[in-house]
Amino acid sequence: MSLLLPTGAPFSVEQQAWLNGFFAGLDMRRGDDAPTATLTVEVLYGTQTGNSADIAEQLAAGARGSGLGANVAELDTAGVERLRAASHVVIVTSTYGEGEMPDDAELFWEALEAEDAPRLEHLRYAVLALGDSGYDDFCQAGRLIDLRLEQLGAVRFAARVDCDVDFDEPASAWTAEVLQVLSAEAPAGATAPAAAPAPSAPARARSPWNRRTPYASRLAVNRVLSAPASAKEIRHYEFELGDSGIAYAAGDALAVVPENDPQLADAVIAHLGLRGDDDAGGAPLAQRMNLEWEIRTPSKELIAAIAERDPESELAGMVRRDDRDAMDSWLWGRDVLDLLEQSPGVRFDPLELAEVLRPLQARAYSISSSPLQSPDRIHLTVASVRHGEDRVRGGVCSTFLADRLSDDDPVGIFPQPNAAFSVPDDGARPIIMVGPGTGVAPFRGFLYERAESGATGGNWLFFGDQHRATDFIYEDELLSLGERGVLTRLDLAFSRDQAEKVYVQTRMREKAAELYAWLEDGAHFYVCGDASRMAKDVEQALVDVIASQAGVDDDGARDYLARLKREKRYVRDVY
Repeated sequence: MSLLLPTGAPFSVEQQAWLNGFFAGLDMRRGDDAPTATLTVEVLYGTQTGNSADIAEQLAAGARGSGLGANVAELDTAGVERLRAASHVVIVTSTYGEGEMPDDAELFWEALEAEDAPRLEHLRYAVLALGDSGYDDFCQAGRLIDLRLEQLGAVRFAARVDCDVDFDEPASAWTAEVLQVLSAEAPAGATAPAAAPAPSAPARARSPWNRRTPYASRLAVNRVLSAPASAKEIRHYEFELGDSGIAYAAGDALAVVPENDPQLADAVIAHLGLRGDDDAGGAPLAQRMNLEWEIRTPSKELIAAIAERDPESELAGMVRRDDRDAMDSWLWGRDVLDLLEQSPGVRFDPLELAEVLRPLQARAYSISSSPLQSPDRIHLTVASVRHGEDRVRGGVCSTFLADRLSDDDPVGIFPQPNAAFSVPDDGARPIIMVGPGTGVAPFRGFLYERAESGATGGNWLFFGDQHRATDFIYEDELLSLGERGVLTRLDLAFSRDQAEKVYVQTRMREKAAELYAWLEDGAHFYVCGDASRMAKDVEQALVDVIASQAGVDDDGARDYLARLKREKRYVRDVY
């Protein structure tokens, strides 16, 4: 009988993974004549924020703890060729944006879905997919890889599991199952080890602070950066780290645990004819509404329930048409109260609300400081989201920080490492940064990191927004960094300051020769900001620059870009 930790055991995810692997290894070694497992598993991951990498490292540690071999690598680094030589592959991948592969899995996927991809009948595999069910293409990257491996003849040894944002428990259970199967399938070895191998050290220390146990920080600074006449409201925040022990790096993200707008929560409760002290499954309804449920962005479950209960509503008609773009356009700016008011006859009791409202999630923002410059505080640069005429509909976290959090109020935070989005280890390497608007946030951290570390490589920033007079955030700091020689080049693009709109990609094309020369000199190229348009436009501009300067066609330029990706010299932090 196999030994496995029960779900909910008081261990961290990595401890559970190693212990389950160790128990599985004991199963293989029971008795004096029991063989030693000698199978080596390739553990491959695709990640945007580091969660998939953490799970991959934990699974590999568990495998080694049970006497198995385990290699860990990014999907792009491993490539499809790694699949040819492997007998067992485990893939852990997140989904980026609306169904896209994470940045470090794009090249792998291109090769895997190609017509000349190799047959893989010899391969046994398992896939864990991470995602956010708030998106239509939930866990799409993992689903696509899982299906494609099957099409190429590979055989699953464990069913794919699709994890939502609260992934710890399902990921731990899946890891335990995978380790048990791998140990059972390991071939016999000639010599049994004298003792179980010690668990491998994790690739990086995991912070004790996470979405389940955030650190209670204090907001030390809340300062408006944009001018009063700006169409935007951008603020600079500083969070005290106190005795948290939080260690961060320039390029990491910080997650903030928000609270809902109490006026919106009260309005939803009142509209439904309920009371704040009604029982909502062990807690008062007001507590759930204010602290635990997402009421700003309607869930798919709520949309489906309202459409079913009010089949003649406009929302129900949108659901029947099944036009994603039209639905996204219709939902834009609407919150839970808007949908309920559109169908005034629809009612939910507190327990039904628990079924149709998603958990309120922490919001992650790119850190805009460096620990070398600010070891005791983490800085964020956040645009406050507000729109609506009849009533203001605000971003959950951005307005919580801007309007409702005082200096004395605790606010939950936890770090989200992003090892892929960091300054080069070699300080002599030049870097090119493209970050319009709040996309400049991590690059402010990069510049202070480079200044404090004494890096000698050039630093080139492309920044822009609507108007220089109102939207040039951190102007004094950036100009001062230029005067100090830290910011080598600064190219600005303020789109509304002239008749013809000018964007950062415009400036890139204007500086094509110099930009390409920096790339040829080994520069790392970074992009941060809007994923839907800006990042795509910047990538196309980069392809155009490479094509024009290298004298190659579009395919040749994309091959050059692929090489930059493989070398980790083209990385993005987009949202």
